[in-house]
Amino acid sequence: MAESGEKTVRPKRIFINQIDSFTGKNIGKYLSGCIVGATFEQPAEEGEEDDNLSINDDTPTKQKEGLFQIVGTLLNPNCTKLNFPVETYTVSRREELLGQLLECDIIVYNITEDISQLDEASWAVSALHTEIDNFENPKMFILISTILTWARSKPIDPDDPEIPFTEDDYRRRKCHMNFKDHLAVEKLVIKLGKSNKGKFSTYVVASGLPYGAEEGILHTFFREAWLGETPALQVFGDGSNYIPLIHINDLAGVVQNIADQRPRTHYLVAVDDSVHTLEEIVKCISISLGPGKIQKVPKENAFLRKELKQLDVDYLLVNLRMEAVFLKENFNINWVTQTGLVENVELVIKEFKQTRGLLPIRICILGPPAVGKTTAADLICKHYKLHHIKIKDVVTEAIEKLERLVKSSEEEEEEEGEEPTENWQELLDTVKENMDQNGGRLDDTYVIRFMREKLKSMPCQNQGFVLDGYPKTYEQAKELFNSEEGEEEEESRGKAPPFDKTITPDFVFSLDASDDFLKNRVINLPESVVVGTHYAQDRFLRSLATFRDLNTEDETVLNYFDEAEIHPLHIDVTKDDDPYYKDVVKQICKAVGESRNYGLTAEELAEQELKAAEESLACEAERKAELERKEAEEAAEKVARWEEWNRRLDEVKRQERELLEAQSVPLRNYLMKNVMPTLMQGLNECCKVRPDDPVDFLAEYIFRNNPQTE
Repeated sequence: MAESGEKTVRPKRIFINQIDSFTGKNIGKYLSGCIVGATFEQPAEEGEEDDNLSINDDTPTKQKEGLFQIVGTLLNPNCTKLNFPVETYTVSRREELLGQLLECDIIVYNITEDISQLDEASWAVSALHTEIDNFENPKMFILISTILTWARSKPIDPDDPEIPFTEDDYRRRKCHMNFKDHLAVEKLVIKLGKSNKGKFSTYVVASGLPYGAEEGILHTFFREAWLGETPALQVFGDGSNYIPLIHINDLAGVVQNIADQRPRTHYLVAVDDSVHTLEEIVKCISISLGPGKIQKVPKENAFLRKELKQLDVDYLLVNLRMEAVFLKENFNINWVTQTGLVENVELVIKEFKQTRGLLPIRICILGPPAVGKTTAADLICKHYKLHHIKIKDVVTEAIEKLERLVKSSEEEEEEEGEEPTENWQELLDTVKENMDQNGGRLDDTYVIRFMREKLKSMPCQNQGFVLDGYPKTYEQAKELFNSEEGEEEEESRGKAPPFDKTITPDFVFSLDASDDFLKNRVINLPESVVVGTHYAQDRFLRSLATFRDLNTEDETVLNYFDEAEIHPLHIDVTKDDDPYYKDVVKQICKAVGESRNYGLTAEELAEQELKAAEESLACEAERKAELERKEAEEAAEKVARWEEWNRRLDEVKRQERELLEAQSVPLRNYLMKNVMPTLMQGLNECCKVRPDDPVDFLAEYIFRNNPQTE
């Protein structure tokens, strides 16, 4: 039986449009791990792990025998390469795309995210319908549409508007004004599937608002809650509208069942069993992930949110009650969250964090006073967008919180009894009394309590934190980080109690420096920085001595982390001359790794680009100025060289002239003594006689009257 069954199973090729979109990617990833016909088998026992539910697994899918083979087009051709599709297409002509569709057994078109896909889906189902006679095997077309095509449907019973719509009511549906084209595509798909059901069957899935994984439309609330930058999450309108939901993996399960079973019903509603209002959904996210509060704002405010498109706003403001009767009665779905988002919010949040890589980074920086813990911690917090935890700030914040609680309780009516108010007031009085008795300091018991509350807070749990110089001792670390659950049992066995992984640092760094280095560093600090702080000479020396005493014993705070197998990394700060500790921060970042936070926002990216452009312009201006300076220097040097050359040339000429004059003196003397007198007499005689040839006459005269001849 098994062998014959295996022979009948063959891989089926499924086409999904825009396979890199939220819906396409998660449905494709789910189906790529499904065996053809698996929905005919009994569902897995409760508690068993199903590989199909692991949508966060990014490891490449191995193509086993009988698995669905996923292909599809890309919304963004430059996106990160997906590892689950067999092929992805970037087509420019529809004739080319039709050829790809004809090679597939099942064609899935999602029109819930991009309105440009409405026209393509209509063309695809029509083109396939015209090719029915050429089909080698039966084909199936599945249109994933939206429950917004039901948005204006009249209640089934006007006297009882809470009766939900089901698949049987789909002919009565009235669409949202912005979704008339979606309704037209739905009708076309249903119509073309009636002509030859044996060769070409068509289905329409009216999907509730999909959530899960990295989240879709609800991502704006998850992101805002996780970041914790606002005091309350916004609810648009009064929040009383009911929004049908479905987990993206459960929607994929619906597609899987349709592909396997070819149901007789061709219009299906895909929603979970929940009946939640917008207010309940947002409040649940806020309490479980964010500030814990909501704020109702006018509906129009939704259009002011840049991250929300018109489609998203329409989803969030829809008011429908729907029930997926056919799914529950006929399909074999391994539901992820059948009871809805609110009841399974912890699972959904865990999935959201893992899929987006939003894991907290917990760091502890230790070291002697004045070693630069706060400087390094501040830089690390800015780099990773973490929360800087300092004892003084935590205590101050805790006292202010107690004072607010006491004050608000006194002003409000005591609806929940008087005990909480008395406890807050009693705790506040005890803390202040303890601080008065200890000269402004607080006992470890209270510090550890407030510190645990801070580390357990949503911001620290979401993004993470950097502990600045705390804990200082082994006992403080043990009291702060040890898990409260099972502590007595572990101690009774003689073992150290386990530590609380949600607040225990993942990375511990010990900044090391000699006493002389620290003293010199404090001495060189400005007076304005030292006054009133622990850097004052007496206080600093006492603090340094205390630190050295505490860290010479066997049970030091570093020993605690070693025992917990969180081995501290020692960094010698004396080797870093930069006051901003660039080398120290570089070593810490190398050990911690990449950020696990959201990337830069659009505003931060714009600011960064503007800053980079300004720096580029400044560098270019500086380069031009430097070039002009060098050219001016070269021109001045050239002029100076030219002037020097001319000066030297004049000097050479003068020297040559003087030399010639000096060399001509003997000759002149000789001529004046021996030649010139006779010559002058000859000239005078020539002037008197005026011969026909003066030259011959003069020559003859000089020859006759040559003194030497005489």
